[in-house]
This record gives sequence, C-alpha cells and structure tokens, in this order.
Amino acid sequence: MHPSSGDDADVIVVGAGPAGSTAAAHLAGAGVTTLVLDKAVFPRAKACGDGLTPRAVKELIYLGLPLGQADGWTRNRGLRVFGGGHRLELPWPALASFPDFGLTMPREEFDLRLVRHARRAGAEVVENANVTAPLLDRANGRVVGVVAATAAGERRFRAPVVVAADGVAARLATAIGRQKKANRPVGVAVRARFRLPRPPRGDQLEWMESHLELWDGPAQTGKLMPGYGWVFPEAPAPAAGPAPADQSAADQSPARAAVVNVGVGSVASSAQAAGAAKVNYRELLTRWAAGLSPAWGFGLEDMIDRPRSAALPMAFNRQPLYARGLVLVGDAGGMVSPFDGEGIAYAMQSGRLAAGAIAQALARPKGDGREAALRTYPELMKESLGGYFSLGRVFVKLIEHPQVMRVCTRYGLPRPTLMKLVMKLLSDLYEPRGGDWMDRTIATLARMAPAA
Repeated sequence: MHPSSGDDADVIVVGAGPAGSTAAAHLAGAGVTTLVLDKAVFPRAKACGDGLTPRAVKELIYLGLPLGQADGWTRNRGLRVFGGGHRLELPWPALASFPDFGLTMPREEFDLRLVRHARRAGAEVVENANVTAPLLDRANGRVVGVVAATAAGERRFRAPVVVAADGVAARLATAIGRQKKANRPVGVAVRARFRLPRPPRGDQLEWMESHLELWDGPAQTGKLMPGYGWVFPEAPAPAAGPAPADQSAADQSPARAAVVNVGVGSVASSAQAAGAAKVNYRELLTRWAAGLSPAWGFGLEDMIDRPRSAALPMAFNRQPLYARGLVLVGDAGGMVSPFDGEGIAYAMQSGRLAAGAIAQALARPKGDGREAALRTYPELMKESLGGYFSLGRVFVKLIEHPQVMRVCTRYGLPRPTLMKLVMKLLSDLYEPRGGDWMDRTIATLARMAPAA
C-alpha cells in the first residue's frame, strides 16, 4: 500500500514495546506502510519478569522468530510452585493450541529483537521520538496523526489509522477522553536481577518458580503479605545487541554468568483497594530476595541492577479499544491478565489481531466498510478474552486477602489434579474447543461470564 497524499504512512504505531512492534511487523508483512515512533533508544531497560508463557511463545512463532538456546533463549518446562509448606512441579500442559514450553530472556534484549524484526519486515522505526499529542480532524474529532518531539525538533506525522501502544500511561487515549474504568483490577510488580555466584543445577533452569505466599521475612514466621513472588532463571547466552550502559563488560560477553529475575507482585480489585494496601514493594522485594539464598546461593551483593517497578493495567481497563481512528493495544488497553499478571502474551496477541483488522480496513475505500473492518478488532479481543478477564476479576476479589490465598495453597497444592486445573485456568492455557474435561470446564465458564 502507499500512503494517501499528505499522509506519512498508512499506519502510525506509537510505542515499540511488544504490542507495538508485533503490530508493526504484521502490518509491514501485509504490505501496509508503517511508521513506528518510540521515545526510547533501544535497547532500554524495562520492569518485567522476563518470563514468557506458552501463550506468548505462540505469538513469537506467528512472527517467525528463532527460538533456540543458541538464539539466547532459556527454555523451561513449567512452573515450580511453592505455598502452604508444599512444593509442586506443574509442567506446561500438552495442548493442540499452544506449545508446551516457556521461555525467558532479559526484557531489553527481547524488545530489541522485536524492534529489529519489525524493521526487517519493512516498518520504519524512529527512536527518540516522544509523542506528545494526537492530531485531530476538526470536523469529526477523528485521530489523523500525532505530534512528536524528535531530535530534529517538533514534527507532525499523519496517517488514517493510529495505533496506541504507548503503555500504561496511555497518553493518546487519555488525550481524547478514554478514561480508565475504576472497577478493574490493578496490579503492581517489582523486579531485580541477581548474578548467580555458582552454576545453577540443571533442574533449576528447567522451571519458573512461583511463590504463592509472600512473606515479609522468614517463611511461616514473618508477616504474610498480599502478593506473590517469582524466580525466573536465565541461562548464559549471547545478547541480541549492545547491552545497556549500566552493565559491565563481563555482562555483555557470551560467557556472562547465569542470572535470575526475582520479583514480587500484588493485585487489588480496584485502584482504591490498591491504594489502601500501602506496601513499599521495593523494600519488600529486597527482604524477600534475601530469604532465597539457601536455594539459589545469591545474596543482595549479587544484585546487578536496581529494582524496577511497573503498574499492571488489567482486564480491558480502558475502552473502547477502537474508535475514531485510534486503536489501543497492549497496556494502553489494559491487556494484563488478572489471574497471573501476564501481559506480554496479550500485548502481542492484541498487536497481531489489530494488524489484521487494520490491513483489511485499509484495503477498502474510506467509509463505512473501512470502519466496519476496524471495529472487528475490539470484537475479536472481547470474544477471545472478555469472559476470561471477567472471571479474573472475580478471582482477584477472592485472593486479594493473603489469608484466603494461604488457605487455598495449604489445602490445594497437595492435590495434583486440582492444581493442574488451576494452572490451566491461571495461565490461560486450555483448549477453547474440545480438549479434556478441564479444558471444557474452563471454556464453559469463560463463555458464560459477561465480556464487559
């Protein structure tokens, strides 16, 4: 496709994180002239657990990215879950719809690979371009471009469709009046990386650890906090490109030591409930990480970057996902699961589905037919995730009290069949049609729940 006279591209994508880069790669691959603007210069650090579930791996396969260990990935078999004095290993389920393995990679390397992939597909990516406002058609209020501060000064870029992949702040959506829904869950996550002073055991690299009870101090004797913890291992591997400036030369070499991504997170049923918790999660992370030394061998002196935190906008907390020329993808549309805080998989899924709807729309003349094609995007997102996210909202109301989680883990973890069902539910890994009785149970519940 070629931009109309006066337009800089067929589509402008604001933000080059997983949602934006995925959308751009799929759009460019479909022949759509795509311009990506991001305020950062890649690679850049990002608060993230660095772990990808099979649902996210499926999106990487759609993109055609190489996923081998030689490509820098650490593959894992599933979750090693701790809670209630129990430990249980839960392999990722073997399904027709999803691969049976997860992956880890430092987020700065992961995002850099996605940006490079979008460029290879044909998208133009402009870094150090901070989008400050939308351009509106005065006649109908439609978004027809953006204003951006670039190294060359303020620029105006125009396109018939703009994709907002600008993260949790969602400045473009906010600028045109799309406010957050106050009744949606809110999450907070904080993470840090630690160098392992001794080689990890083989089985430690095979599992992503999930700690369902978060103790502020020694387990069972400290204070039980409203949240969960994780340890995601990353084996030594070559980086995809230049490492961040705050890493040492040793960290940048292929022989760098294995590291673990250690984090804590919490979820509340609303922003009001989250504010009432009043927890300093960075301090909690430091204290909790210190208690992991017997199993992993690292100490606080092995921390290789400062703790980073991020808000987790959940359950389509900003809508509509499309209207008046502006498409919301990823965190800008609140596409984080209330069940487990997973955001990357849904960000990439939203980018892929948005790209498909946009490509179909731009193949049509301006008018009702184009708008009808663009409106299929929010319909597809609600059809695939709306009911599931609504179930997640109910789940959050139940487990935002740590005492409830403690009872669930104490009596649930010793029951492997129950935990297999719970894992499928929490990780959104079930067959939407067919499958075993667990898949059919979850699929029925998701269909029955209102897709609000």
